[in-house]
Amino acid sequence: MNFTDWIGSIAAFLTTTAFLPQAVHSWRTRDLSGISLPMYTLFSLGVGCWFIYGLLILSWPIIIANGITLMLAMVVLSLKLKHV
Repeated sequence: MNFTDWIGSIAAFLTTTAFLPQAVHSWRTRDLSGISLPMYTLFSLGVGCWFIYGLLILSWPIIIANGITLMLAMVVLSLKLKHV
């Protein structure tokens, strides 16, 4: 891996890991009162687009990070929709 790949991988790890506490908290407490449905919907769509973009350019840091983030965001979004 070159320097650019390392930076991309570190960024992907940090931004994906940052999402984990929100997903775990939402799952455990089912308290989604502070979660904005429009924001999470748009965010999930954006992450989905990043995932597809990563697939199209075959960038593994983008594919892996956005795939994991999309799954976590979809957990939060589905809980929000279930508990509206």
